[in-house]
Amino acid sequence: MSTRKETTTIPEPLEEYVRPFDSLFEKWNQRESFRRYLEGLLLPTERNKTLTGLANTEPVVGAQEKQAQFLQWFLSESDWDERTVQRQRLQMLLEDPLTAPTCHGVLVIDEHGDRKAGTHIAHVGRQYLGNLGKIDNGVVSVTSLWADQGVYYPVDFEPYTPADHFEKGEKDPGFRTKLKLALQLVTRAIEAGIPFRAIVTDNFYGEDRSLRKAFRELQKAYVLALKPSHDWWHAEGTPGSLKEVAQAAGWKSTDQPGQWIKVERTFRDGSKQIWWALEVKAGPYGPEKTERAVIATTDPETLPDATTWYLVTNLPAPGSAGTQHSTLPEASLEEVIRLYGLRMWIEQSYKQIRGVLGWSEYQVRSDRAIRRHWQLVCCAFSFCWYHHSHSLTDQIQLPESSWCQTASPQEQAPETISAIGKKNERLRAPAATSLLAPGAARGESLAGTMGHATALLAGLVRTAPSSCASAAP
Repeated sequence: MSTRKETTTIPEPLEEYVRPFDSLFEKWNQRESFRRYLEGLLLPTERNKTLTGLANTEPVVGAQEKQAQFLQWFLSESDWDERTVQRQRLQMLLEDPLTAPTCHGVLVIDEHGDRKAGTHIAHVGRQYLGNLGKIDNGVVSVTSLWADQGVYYPVDFEPYTPADHFEKGEKDPGFRTKLKLALQLVTRAIEAGIPFRAIVTDNFYGEDRSLRKAFRELQKAYVLALKPSHDWWHAEGTPGSLKEVAQAAGWKSTDQPGQWIKVERTFRDGSKQIWWALEVKAGPYGPEKTERAVIATTDPETLPDATTWYLVTNLPAPGSAGTQHSTLPEASLEEVIRLYGLRMWIEQSYKQIRGVLGWSEYQVRSDRAIRRHWQLVCCAFSFCWYHHSHSLTDQIQLPESSWCQTASPQEQAPETISAIGKKNERLRAPAATSLLAPGAARGESLAGTMGHATALLAGLVRTAPSSCASAAP
């Protein structure tokens, strides 16, 4: 058997990362294109992440040049499987001590929309684009992300296809709602062996009772957002919505909080913030029932929209009758708030994946090519953690991985995570960049890529969600 043709050498940190993927590509040009594509994605944002930008050629006329056509063929026509690349990427994340998921983290489900012109791109249509906050022509993807206080990365994705792409609309057998896609992503994460403490989503998914029932049938915990107006059948004169329950909870002052319980949220940099939590005992919710509703806010008097959460969870309350009928571990109010606080990582990930790595800058039309581009963006994101981990194995203080067997999250999160990043300058916490690997020496093949990966990772770990430390009511 003849030996494989060698690919062009690229900077060693990236070459080391891509080498395990080589067995997934049968042809030399596929392995070569895989390297070229990741190189381009990791270059600074001054370069567009379009095909012509990745090939370093002129946007219009340059599209016909050899380098651009090389990458166009790789993305649209070449016979490699995006799902096998997905499995290899996740396997490497699972095996790395820095990024290996634990039952201390969460699986975040969300959706993301990209504005796109024209009508011939797969999955395109006039639909609500959450990041724009309005209806526009674009492509929407439902995504899953794993996160704890120290590390986060994309797990999987599925594009949403509007009903008008199907002959029978929403009644067509091939049509799938965003809710069905969300359930599919959770199932895939379970099949991939990714542990997580709970599934976390915003109120679009949280308000759907059938989706919550499906999560319970999978025997998985969830902490999902609800709308303030979320209501139920109730007797006249009694609170009938979550906001009404919050307003009737007897708050007068910090010295007379009524039913509100004081919760101290501790952030990675060591700073702390006082929140107030309320265990809802009304309608279908309560510690003794299948689901609990929890309200958390910074101000029980005014219930500000930006800092008030209305949550539903199937995690049993400590010491309640629900613990006897559930296989899930119990969760205090502090733990429920900590878990939902990790959802904020999804917003940070959009800044990096979309704004830096070019998630939405694809110049292809087919479903297969779009999926391949997204997968390569996920590989570039994962490489940043790989580069960080393999450059600083002896310096990194890893997050505690045995939460479910030993200490509580209140005991772990602040101490183990605070050394990795900083949240604001005035607290003089150690900078994230002090723990990052220095950029590799610039060579002829690619200038500055490794240094940019280091800078990108600095942005990933600079800001983190919070954990909770319990405090006396």
